Amino acid sequence: MNVTRGYSDEVVRPYPVGTIGNFDGHHLGHHALLKRVVETARSAEGTAVVLTFDPHPVKILAPHVDLRFLTSEEEKRAGFEQAGIDEVVSLEFTHAFSAFSPELFAEQVLSKGLGLKEIFVGQHFAFGHRRAGQIGDLIALGKQFGFVVHPIPPIMLDGGVVSSTRIRRLIVSGQVDHAAVMLGRHYGLSGVVSPGEGRGRTLGCPTANLRLPPDRVVPADGIYASVVIMDQERHDAVAYIGTRPTFHGGERGLEVSILDGIHELYGRTLTVEFIGRIRGDAQFESGEALSRQIADDVDSARGILRRYHETVGRR
Repeated sequence: MNVTRGYSDEVVRPYPVGTIGNFDGHHLGHHALLKRVVETARSAEGTAVVLTFDPHPVKILAPHVDLRFLTSEEEKRAGFEQAGIDEVVSLEFTHAFSAFSPELFAEQVLSKGLGLKEIFVGQHFAFGHRRAGQIGDLIALGKQFGFVVHPIPPIMLDGGVVSSTRIRRLIVSGQVDHAAVMLGRHYGLSGVVSPGEGRGRTLGCPTANLRLPPDRVVPADGIYASVVIMDQERHDAVAYIGTRPTFHGGERGLEVSILDGIHELYGRTLTVEFIGRIRGDAQFESGEALSRQIADDVDSARGILRRYHETVGRR
């Protein structure tokens, strides 16, 4: 898969078929859209293209908004490659670019810049300055500039549209199991293990400490049945997100305890997938009380993970 910055009318692509968006999360709606793009491009012996923007438009147009992401750039590109996309075109999003009218965007970017022949977008796609262009406008502009537009209906689940915004809300409320259904996988965070205070060992549950990424969506504070991915191996685990209120609090962080043995983890990169929430964070009257609760949490985690593995095994 090629990743290019910007567009040029000098680049010739065999029958380009494209889609447009930020694709944060690579959720089920994104999967359906990318599948249509790839299938259409393959049938025409053409090129499957994704047009995306960097930075995210919200970062430029509303910098006061604390927008957190469901995927890193590396994860997003891996998702495109897994879907079969041939080229990702990343455009720098600036105030000048945001001022493009719908007509200018369709002509200069989609038609002349990328040479797109067919475009797949969601039914509620909006584009151009102040999102003035709607799907009907894009269809009309396609007829003018030589590309065909295919509006794709949204994926519906539990009475609502599957969207990145909805998934973010589920995760920050701790509903990681519901978010997983919409993502098509369990949500995870990655980080390098750093030394902690060693308190987990005294409580009978040694933990690895990871600093929370500042730009990523973080699940609600609490205890989670989890799977840790380390060197491509998967290990059952219990994860904690919070400020450790029993010990007078501190910086919010992520701690994870692998259930199948003790591993030397300092300096290693781990990915923690959140399978199910066990409980919220709480302050305990003593370390002994917390230790007893941790034992119960581990039992609960094993039960959740056992059901998770049974489900995965049936797929």
